[in-house]
Amino acid sequence: MGSTDSKLNFRKAVIQLTTKTQPVEATDDAFWDQFWADTTTTVQDVFALVPAAEIRAVREESPSNLATLCYKAVEKLVQGAESGCPTEREKQVILNCTCILSRILPYIFEDQDWRGFFWSTVPGAGRAGTDELDDDEGARPLAESLLLAIADLLFCPDFTVHSHRRGPDSVENMQSIDSCEYIWEAGVGFAQSPPLNYIHDLNRIELLRLLLTCFSEAMYLPSSTDNSVLNPWVTFFCSTENRHALPLFTSLLNVVSAYDPVGYGIPYNHLLFSDYREQLVEQAVQILIVTLEHDAGVPHQPPSSSSMEEHETAGPENLFVNYLSRIHREEDFDFVLKGLARLLTNPLTQTYLPNSTKKIQFHQELLVLFWKLCDFNKKFLFFVLKSSDVLDILVPILFYLNDARADQCEPPSTAMSVSLRPTRLHWAYVNQLLLCFMAAARVGLMHIGVFILLLLSGERNFGVRLNKPYSVHVPMDIPVFTGTHADLLIVVFHKIITTGHQRLQPLFDCLLTIVVNVSPYLKSLSMVAANKLLHLLEAFSTSWFLFSLAQNHHLVFFLLEAFNNIIQYQFDGNCNLVYAIIRKRNVFHQLANLPSDPASIQKALQRKRKSPDVISRTSSQETVSMEGSHPAVPAEPGTLKTSLVAIPGIDKLTEKSQVSEDGTMVSVPKMDPLQTAHADHNAVAGTSDTESNSGRDNEDVFYTEAEMERRPLSRAPSTSLWAPSPEWVLSWKCKLPLQTIMRLLQVLVPQVEKICIDKGLTDESEILKFLQHGTLVGLLPVPHPILIRKYQANAGTAMWFRTYMWGVVYLRNVDPPIWYDTDVRLFEIQRM
Repeated sequence: MGSTDSKLNFRKAVIQLTTKTQPVEATDDAFWDQFWADTTTTVQDVFALVPAAEIRAVREESPSNLATLCYKAVEKLVQGAESGCPTEREKQVILNCTCILSRILPYIFEDQDWRGFFWSTVPGAGRAGTDELDDDEGARPLAESLLLAIADLLFCPDFTVHSHRRGPDSVENMQSIDSCEYIWEAGVGFAQSPPLNYIHDLNRIELLRLLLTCFSEAMYLPSSTDNSVLNPWVTFFCSTENRHALPLFTSLLNVVSAYDPVGYGIPYNHLLFSDYREQLVEQAVQILIVTLEHDAGVPHQPPSSSSMEEHETAGPENLFVNYLSRIHREEDFDFVLKGLARLLTNPLTQTYLPNSTKKIQFHQELLVLFWKLCDFNKKFLFFVLKSSDVLDILVPILFYLNDARADQCEPPSTAMSVSLRPTRLHWAYVNQLLLCFMAAARVGLMHIGVFILLLLSGERNFGVRLNKPYSVHVPMDIPVFTGTHADLLIVVFHKIITTGHQRLQPLFDCLLTIVVNVSPYLKSLSMVAANKLLHLLEAFSTSWFLFSLAQNHHLVFFLLEAFNNIIQYQFDGNCNLVYAIIRKRNVFHQLANLPSDPASIQKALQRKRKSPDVISRTSSQETVSMEGSHPAVPAEPGTLKTSLVAIPGIDKLTEKSQVSEDGTMVSVPKMDPLQTAHADHNAVAGTSDTESNSGRDNEDVFYTEAEMERRPLSRAPSTSLWAPSPEWVLSWKCKLPLQTIMRLLQVLVPQVEKICIDKGLTDESEILKFLQHGTLVGLLPVPHPILIRKYQANAGTAMWFRTYMWGVVYLRNVDPPIWYDTDVRLFEIQRM
């Protein structure tokens, strides 16, 4: 009954605020206390009892009342931060004010005229009756006072942290408290593990939600590649003005890395008990990726100092980035890496009892955090790659890529579609959002996974680690095979290219670049993986595909480069690949003899396919999928969909490095030796023969044969004025790197044929045994230098990460739906 009366009183106060035509004085405490002092409301109550239409009405019709409400709520938070919230009533006031501000702030941000309100000092707003914000504090903008109060409250004893008081009457001074002694979890920079307290976790969640809402002003600004435009909320919070920056960063990182959703492994424990720590971890990882995005795209050199505490020295202004770059102890790296791997692997866990273990849903945020760790702390990247622990990250990424490949994402744009049609907030729609989130933003998940693998593939150790046998049992809808992690990577990439949604075609060159980068280090590919690579070459090298678009031949160059790397540097252990090349030797001969006369070009473009799909399975065993797997299915109609800004082409995403004799990397000039000599065709293709055109139309770039089956061959290419010509074909045909493969075929094919005839062999195992003990020493051309395409940050990828990150944050925060039905501008919201 008391709770019902409390909600009723709160609703009456909201109605009074919206119906008053005259400004309410800030000194009228009896009126303002109705919102926080006399009520006990949850954040869900606040969102339900304060409709969006009424917030906008107050903003337009009674702006002074809305300004006073915000000011008074911030004032209460500042007072609580100073007093330490010694009583339960004061704690409830803080929580009520936090919920109200979380509800109101998005509607402040969506109006350009109001956006600067929190950065003003609100002259004369109730200062006659208060002393707390006069003097020095009164000169602060409201936003700074709010952020500092939140930071103080996140380390408030008996409210958000465990108290160190010796007696019941002792009170800790909030101004002199050393928050480094109150870090929330043991781990990086802190050895003690404080006792768990779900009340403290709930209070932290509310404060972090408000903090994330403050940072979300970026959602209401149009997308821009100008990295000099900084988020003022993040800038201030991560500056030296925040004395809690170090302990808060450490607390957030440790809470995420230490979290174990399975716990003791008791079946169905997540259905019996509420896990408030999971909500805290989700909020913590979102705060981390948002604050670390602040310096995205800006080249960053980690400071040379080994001490995290010496943040006064030269370094980035963002202290969170600074602290992240300064982590250097191997035990800290191990703690973070094992924590991220444990969480990323959690959704892959299989049990005998269905749904008996908790499955987390925030793996996209974890992938962004892992990306930031590798980007800002190169020592962490090298630690990840120096052992097989990197495979604990690789396997879940490949699982997510395979699972998300069939999602029917929208065309690359800044659009984000929400399949809801309500005119007002209703919790039934919130439940629908929660249920369909897993079908959302999958195209972004594909991109972040590929970007991480592209970054890792630029390092030699990643290719070396891929040779470890793959023995774990992860349920994936891929053919059964026995081999290494390299085989797993190739099989999954083949599945993405041949059965993924057509909107993933812009990622093909990224996928093949990863294969090329690791190919010099792959010691023994399985027959399944070898057949997959030859299968891709067979599909991409058909004349009608090569002549369909100006960039399609790039895929053939990538595959040929990968074959050459393996033959030149890892021939001894790759008899399966050599055998597959011999079996498919006609593909290479057809490439070498590709017709270039006008009649042949037109015939290829007009040819109607009569045979079944060329992309078909090459052995019966490939029809069997892994145990426990489920086919990837397109998103159901009417579910949540997201899409993102187009990614730059591979030439913008990477820079070339050549491996020298001593193993070091030497940068290669931008001009590619394969670049076509014909300027008029360069203007169309726009890049070298092994690089993609960053300015191309990303909607229809590459087609597999299965997709060409479903499209009319007369469809115009993305460059409407472009048409294949004999000169264009010759410009890249003469540069096809076929010499090594042709020499291999010239030497081995006669030997294999002779053995088969002499011994009457029909079993391929005998041929493989012969190839395994064969050698081409002195018979192949001089080995070419190993060329690695390393990921490089640029303005385009920075904008992509910003849009993707905020899109994920928007979609994940649906209970309560903080930004729902607000005028977000970083991406579009479409209700269908």
